[in-house]
Order: sequence, then structure tokens, then C-alpha cells
Amino acid sequence: MSISQSQKNVLETNPSNAATQLKDSNAPMFGPKNFLLMAIGVALIVVGYVLMVGGSSDANPEVFNADEKYSFVRITLSPLLILAGLAIQIPAILLRAK
Repeated sequence: MSISQSQKNVLETNPSNAATQLKDSNAPMFGPKNFLLMAIGVALIVVGYVLMVGGSSDANPEVFNADEKYSFVRITLSPLLILAGLAIQIPAILLRAK
């Protein structure tokens, strides 16, 4: 007996369960709330990477400016935004669509 035949037998023996199985198989995996959370998470990740890159140096490129390279935004804020975006992605994927 193949897998499809056994699934067919289960559907035939329990008709009330068959409707719910067919309904669940056609339901979308992600709902609008999932997509909204995913978009917010991706936006936070992108903003974090953009802040990490920073701007170009206005002064001589041969001179190392430690205050610009090791600023609060590049070292602390941008990694926190990236981690927050990744943390939002987890419930966005695992949240069940209704």
C-alpha cells in the first residue's frame, strides 16, 4: 500500500476529519500579520547594516579617525538593531496564520 492510498483510506474512513484536512492543506502558510512582522524585521536589519557602514571620511583618508570608526552608532546601536530584526523574524515565521 502506498502513502497516497493510506491517506485516501484515512479520508474515506473519517469524513468529518477529511474536510478539516483538506481545508488545512489549502490554507496559506503565512497571513498578513506574518508578512508585516517579516517586513519590520527586514527593515530593522537593513537599517542596522546601513548604520554600520556609515559615511565616508571628510578628512584625509590616510589619517585614522578613531572617534568616527568606533562611534556608538557603529559599535553598539547597529548590531542591536540587527539582532532585534532577527529576533522579530522568529515569531514572524512561527506565528500561526488564522
